[in-house]
Amino acid sequence: MSQSYEVIFENNRKWVESKIGDNPSFFEELAKTQTPEYLYIGCSDSRATAEELMGAKPGEVFVHRNIANVVNSLDMSATAVIEYAVQHLKVKHIVVCGHYNCGGVKAAMTPQDLGILNPWLRNIRDVYRIHQTELDSIEDEGKRYDRLVELNVLEQCINVIKMACVQERYILEEYPIVHGWVFDLRTGKIIDLEIDFEKVLKDIQKIYNLSEDSWVMSRRK
Repeated sequence: MSQSYEVIFENNRKWVESKIGDNPSFFEELAKTQTPEYLYIGCSDSRATAEELMGAKPGEVFVHRNIANVVNSLDMSATAVIEYAVQHLKVKHIVVCGHYNCGGVKAAMTPQDLGILNPWLRNIRDVYRIHQTELDSIEDEGKRYDRLVELNVLEQCINVIKMACVQERYILEEYPIVHGWVFDLRTGKIIDLEIDFEKVLKDIQKIYNLSEDSWVMSRRK
């Protein structure tokens, strides 16, 4: 094995020792169950790791990552993660977190054939199409990319809210709540896009409601 590969196992050994040093029963407790309050849907980018930027401990965040933090109803991986988190783990918050300098977003704004990535990036190109007037009015290319990152997060939040399991549980328990964040690689800070979850939910329920009963119950809130 190469030295860079071997160092991972050495780092793991040190990590285990430090955890046991702080709490001898750490791994015994960790193995019992998980009760995270957060589902984090983020980008696969190696610079944007969920737990580290949130300052979270093992067991506190359920994580799903893919290129450019896309939530597509045809992506069984993303939808299965969301449904499991909502129905079984009973998370209270769902976070969609993008990041500035996202390679996936930049690729989606570049007119080139990227092979198997084309259908995936089309999700982001659709966001560009929806917001084309606003984006094309931004002359600075860097700022235009940043804005598409934000708009992509907002659109993916809407895709999460469209899901029946999210709507059903919120009507009954007032959870989960969906949030949109952007991680700024240049400063290390998380930016809350402050989406109005309840307003977005009510606006889309007339179209994406599961049943007439769900719509009536939401109107009574």
